[in-house]
Amino acid sequence: MNRFARLATRVLSVPLGLVRLEPAGEAAGVVPECWPAETRPDQAVLECCRRVAQDGRPLFLSRAGDGAAAFSFAGVPLVGSSGELLGVLAVMDPALRVWSEDEVQDLSDLAAACSAQARMRMRSEIGRQAREAAEEEASRVHGLLNRSELLLRASEDLADTRGLDDVRQRVGDLVSGDLKPARVDLLLVRQGVFHGVSSPVDGDASPGGVPEQFALGSHWPVARAVRENRMVVVPGPPADSGAPAGTLTDTLAGPGFDALNLHTAACLPLRGTHGMLGALVLGWDAAHEIGLNERAMLTTIAGYTAQAVERALHLDDRVTAASQLQRAMLTDLPDTPGLELAALYRPAARDDMVGGDWYDAYPLPRVPDGGASGALALTVGDITGHDMRAAALMGQVRSMLRQADHDHPGEGPEEALGALERACRRLDLPASGTAVHAYVRPVADGHWHLKWSNAGHPAPLLLTPDGAVESLTEHDVLLHHALPPGPRTCGTRSLPPGSTLLLYTDGLIEERGTDIDENVERLARELAAAPPGIRLHALLRSLLDAVGPREAEDDTVLFAVRVPAP
Repeated sequence: MNRFARLATRVLSVPLGLVRLEPAGEAAGVVPECWPAETRPDQAVLECCRRVAQDGRPLFLSRAGDGAAAFSFAGVPLVGSSGELLGVLAVMDPALRVWSEDEVQDLSDLAAACSAQARMRMRSEIGRQAREAAEEEASRVHGLLNRSELLLRASEDLADTRGLDDVRQRVGDLVSGDLKPARVDLLLVRQGVFHGVSSPVDGDASPGGVPEQFALGSHWPVARAVRENRMVVVPGPPADSGAPAGTLTDTLAGPGFDALNLHTAACLPLRGTHGMLGALVLGWDAAHEIGLNERAMLTTIAGYTAQAVERALHLDDRVTAASQLQRAMLTDLPDTPGLELAALYRPAARDDMVGGDWYDAYPLPRVPDGGASGALALTVGDITGHDMRAAALMGQVRSMLRQADHDHPGEGPEEALGALERACRRLDLPASGTAVHAYVRPVADGHWHLKWSNAGHPAPLLLTPDGAVESLTEHDVLLHHALPPGPRTCGTRSLPPGSTLLLYTDGLIEERGTDIDENVERLARELAAAPPGIRLHALLRSLLDAVGPREAEDDTVLFAVRVPAP
């Protein structure tokens, strides 16, 4: 939490940031923090925080006069996975100021990441407690040799599952050899309703798919098992009862099971550390006696399954939070008369990997006597790392580079990159990576002028109207917080109508076992061979398909700018 409070002060250039927690946030195991740590916010700031918590909405205000000290306040609520209020991320400036749209968006983005961090901490605690509970249960049955091997396999096979489908498949594989059920179903409870994640075992093709949705408060045995936190066994009829084969006595395990012709069913609750997750249902198509030893074994397997389900849900939450943070940083391209722009972002093949690749485009401030208006800044960059920290650093660097452009009107992109480096050193921001920062300005007769500075990034490619492709190889050293800022250079080109500029990150051309230079040459050939008039987004997709790695180990950005032909 201290990181987010400190990060908020840097991003919004204010002296005070704090995270104030509500009871739900304290239950998540996080600690409220203030930055600087030795500072205590006064009552007026805390009252604004309470107002944000009470209303559940962001608050951005400036207050002056009326006998009280003037100050400016900005606060955004932090929410949990179920919408509960965890706390408030807030900043305060003793000076009066007007909060810009970018500052409102930046604080909202930080609050989303802060909320995700609290949720992940809660999930991690759930996983730890689930592992401890599973280990205690495993030690209790350790002396029973006839089931120890199965339990060992369960602990190993379910320890590295990555999703609910994977959990379902592995549980089915585990029990099919020793217990030989005809059916294994995984049912999860969401908002008081059972949702089925089911699959036949050993290719069983009996009719019936995923069980129908039904309420936790219903009369079905699987619902009773979850409500009462106990195994419920639904036995078949006695041999002399005269009941037809394949008929469960008492009642069926749940809706949708009537078409499965099951003889015996066991409903096992899946208990998490913060409540019931759902149930594991095993069904046999012949009479099956479940003794005490098998009950203990099934209970243990259910414990491992609950742990795997919690991990899968935690991973889903982590992936969702990381992806939302990454995509929140990507820019909506501006409509620019006389230019066509398109961008394409592809994440890494692993869903839980986000990175620091980004693209940006925005109008430059008009300079008095600086010629025609309509100048545009273009950026493609890559901050080192493949985690949420890299994505957060990327967001800071992107915002700081935008600010540098607006603080140095009339100067070149090399000056903006230099200002960014100096700011990172002053703020002790450990940002490193590469970037191409460019300005394009309209000139006469539909032509545009390109000026760019390259900080160690892959060289842009320029497709000229005659079909030739030029590699813009001029570049300087990469961005790195340990390197002293030095003078940066820039290159210039004319962009006549019919030109296309392609910027990209190294995820497009780097692949194990291949030569980067050869991949760049292949990219240039594909760009030159593109059909005339192809839409830019379709062009980027075709280049990614033709050149990009099939199993991408890095995220990738492609950004194209075209000066339309007459």
